[in-house]
Amino acid sequence: MAAPLTAGEIPDPLTPADGKVAANAQDWREHVRPGTLQMFRENVYGKRPVAKPDDFAAKVTRLDAKALDGAATLREIEITYSGPGGKGRIRPVVLTPNAADKPVPAFLLINFRKPDPDEPRNRGGEWPVREIIARGYAAVAFDFNDVDPDRPDGFNAGVRAIFGKQPPPADAWGALSAWGWGASRVLDWLETDTAIDAKHVAITGHSRAGKAALWAGVEDERFALVITNNSGCGGAALARGKQGERVANITTKFPYWFCGNYAKYADKEDELPVDHHQLIGAIAPRRVYVTSATLDTWADPVAEFKACVLAGPVFRLHGLTGLESDTTPPPDQPMAGGHIGYHVRTGKHDLTLSDWKSFMDYTDRHWK
Repeated sequence: MAAPLTAGEIPDPLTPADGKVAANAQDWREHVRPGTLQMFRENVYGKRPVAKPDDFAAKVTRLDAKALDGAATLREIEITYSGPGGKGRIRPVVLTPNAADKPVPAFLLINFRKPDPDEPRNRGGEWPVREIIARGYAAVAFDFNDVDPDRPDGFNAGVRAIFGKQPPPADAWGALSAWGWGASRVLDWLETDTAIDAKHVAITGHSRAGKAALWAGVEDERFALVITNNSGCGGAALARGKQGERVANITTKFPYWFCGNYAKYADKEDELPVDHHQLIGAIAPRRVYVTSATLDTWADPVAEFKACVLAGPVFRLHGLTGLESDTTPPPDQPMAGGHIGYHVRTGKHDLTLSDWKSFMDYTDRHWK
C-alpha cells in the first residue's frame, strides 16, 4: 500500500493506491483511473446503483419544425423508466438547426428549471438557443428537478427513491450524481436521433449543475467534452487550500448534493484521499473546459485554475497538451488550444452569453 498522505500533500494523479506510478496511458487507465473514481464515489458523490434501466423508453411529445422563427426544429421528449421504488421521467428539450445538412454536435445543459427557449434568462445567456443554433449546434437541456428534486428530502421523491435504499447509506449517491445520471439518460436518447452527432456531445452546467456536469462527464465517457462553469467547491476547484466555500460550508447547507461520507472532511480537506485535479484528469484523453469568474471568490478561481494545472500530467501521459500554459490567463482571454480549456470571465458567479461564445469558439476550433 502507498504511504498515507501528509498534511496538505496533493495526491499524485498518476499514482494508484499501491503506490506504483503509471508508466503509460494504458497503465493509468487500467490501474489508476478505476481506483480514483471509486474513491470519489465512496467519499464525495456516492455510488450509483443503476445505469440505464431495462425499461428505458422515450417518445416525442411535441414537435415544432419552425421554431425560433424557422431557424430550428424543436422537440420535447419524454423519457420514462421504472425501478423498485416507482416510475420516473425526464423531459429534455432538443433544438436542431434547420440549415444543417448532416448530423450536428450538441451542447447538453443540466438546467435549474424547465428549459424554455423564450425564457428571458435564456436570452440573457443561461441557455442562448438562438446563438447555439446559429453556430450550427444542437441545443439540448433538461430540468434536473425532473430527475431528483433539489431539496434536502429529494431522495424520497426522485430517481434515488426509485432505485436507492431508504434511508440512504453513507456512500449512497447524492443529488449531483443523480442529476449526472439523468444527463446520461438524455444522451441515451440523443444516440438514437439521426439529427445529432452523438460522438460530439458536450455536457455542461453552471454552479451546482456545473458540479453535476463534471461528475457526469467522468462517469460517462460518451461525452466528448465536459464543460463545468463556476463549479467551485465539490466541482472543479482543488479542495486543499481552497478559499471561499469549503467542505464544511457546502455540507452544512447542501449535504444532500453529496454522499454522507463527504461531511467527514469538513475542515479536514487534507484528509480526503482524492482531490479535484484527479477528477479533471479522469476525463483524459477527452476534452474538458473549466471556467471561472473574477468576482466569484466563493468558488475561488485560483483553486479552479490550480486543479487544471495539476491535472496536466494525466494528459501529458496520453501524449496530449492539457492547458496551453501553467500561468493564469488574463480575464476574458480564453486558453483554448489544449485538451483542457480555461477562461476567467470578468464579473460575478453566472453563466453568460460571453461564456457560451467561448465554449462554441472552443468546439469550432477542435470539432470543425
